[in-house]
Amino acid sequence: MTTISTADDRAARVRQAYRRGVAKGIGKSIGSGLIATAVIIALWAGALKLFDIAPFVGKGPLDVFNFLFTVPLAGENREYIGEQLGQSLVDSAIGFIAGLVGALIIASIFVLARRVEHALLPIALLLQTVPLIAMAPIIILIFGRDTATVAVMGGLVVLFPALVTIVFGLRSASPAMLDLVTVYGGSKVTSLIKIAVPSALPALFAAIKISVPGAITGALIAEWLATGQGIGRAVVSAIGSAKMNEVWALGVVITAVSIALYMIVGLIESLVLAKMGVAQEKLT
Repeated sequence: MTTISTADDRAARVRQAYRRGVAKGIGKSIGSGLIATAVIIALWAGALKLFDIAPFVGKGPLDVFNFLFTVPLAGENREYIGEQLGQSLVDSAIGFIAGLVGALIIASIFVLARRVEHALLPIALLLQTVPLIAMAPIIILIFGRDTATVAVMGGLVVLFPALVTIVFGLRSASPAMLDLVTVYGGSKVTSLIKIAVPSALPALFAAIKISVPGAITGALIAEWLATGQGIGRAVVSAIGSAKMNEVWALGVVITAVSIALYMIVGLIESLVLAKMGVAQEKLT
């Protein structure tokens, strides 16, 4: 009976620790998002006044709110921006997946074969240092103005920061655990899958957090220079038509979505890492 009671108590403590971890993660994500939103709004309004931007060009938070919710055409404005946002999110997802999957594959190869890293890392660094706008004409000539170009441009923005972060995470695995797998006859691939990948989860989530805004940036550039659709195209079109309220509304909406996605990733990170912490505690 004592053993059962002790086990039940320990299970209860584990569940309580998990709930505390989840609650802390949710609070941290929401708090970060609210702080970021407040800071952005304050900087936005303050910059307009500090630099004395002409009201025709510089629109404040209230102007954007009215454009989206109070003017007679607010419904049409929201519908139009929603359509452009949907396209940009699809393009962002394509670039995000292309860049992150590429980073995971290349990082795994780098960890397994150091010589390959020495050969390919300078190329990855070169792609990062050359401005994407400068490479855009070549990318468009090779891949056209369709989904492939969106994947390449978005993937290039995401690739290098995610690659560096994931490689660091994979190499942070415990040497003793890696040696244990080797002693029992495990290969480098087994060590990578069983030890390095689980230990790299915090770094992987950090890479995802970096990649989310990067993928959106890559999508907007691709839409502006190549595909002619989504928010990237809509902003250029609105500027050409001097629709400044629309320009600012598009910018605010895509920024708000970026913050929201960042918060969601942080929440998922808290849930996963808290769950892993519970699993590790059960094993000890």
